[in-house]
Amino acid sequence: MNDYNVFCVSDHTGVTVESVAKSVLAQFPRLEFSLITLPFVDSPDKARAAAARIAAVSRALTFSTLTDPALRVPFRQAGLSLFDVFDLIGPAVETAIGQSATPSGGHTHGMAPDYEARMDAVNFALNLDDGLNPERLGQADLILVGVSRVGKTPTALYLALQYGLRVANYPLTPEDLEQQSLPGVLLAHLPRLRALTLSPERLAAIRQARYPDSRYASLTQSRDELTAAERLFARHALPVLDTTRMSVEEIAARLRHP
Repeated sequence: MNDYNVFCVSDHTGVTVESVAKSVLAQFPRLEFSLITLPFVDSPDKARAAAARIAAVSRALTFSTLTDPALRVPFRQAGLSLFDVFDLIGPAVETAIGQSATPSGGHTHGMAPDYEARMDAVNFALNLDDGLNPERLGQADLILVGVSRVGKTPTALYLALQYGLRVANYPLTPEDLEQQSLPGVLLAHLPRLRALTLSPERLAAIRQARYPDSRYASLTQSRDELTAAERLFARHALPVLDTTRMSVEEIAARLRHP
């Protein structure tokens, strides 16, 4: 296998270029790499310093989202393998729409008009995490249900922060799983319920990391809880998403676009 140092250079937070780099590199499963993010490279001096740092490293790949073309120059002068999103995509878009781009950094993750709505959604997710404040479930856009440790909380927070969705999550306890129906507090909101599940082996591994060698983390317990939960999901015809091999980003995207 080949080992590479992959640098993600941005004139802002680096969130976008990290996502691009990870998506591209995932297409090369035999490649091993370490990812280093260099955010806020927003001046010529910073660009030169970043280029010098990367040039001193062997086997380096550089992904960037540097909106100012002048900031890309030091990287090319240093002879680096530079893959800049704007360089690669911008000219094609200009040709397609017949307009020239006006470089302006930081717009993707700046104070967007929906910022307050997203912060409100995050607070909502925290206030209705793990079954808290069930009297407010009627205010939710989505309600995630499932046994403990299937990924409800991180998914709810991601949907809130990224998309401004008000997402509650409700854990199914062993007592709930012994019943013939979902808890009554959920039944009034069936159209907004989304069920999460995963493989027993994966669930046991997640629980084992948090509560080693406990009954809660055993494969038998994990399998029994998932089986009982899936029986309830089927009884109420809930949409079910198996998250075994999914990142939180993919889980969120599939919940938004079922």
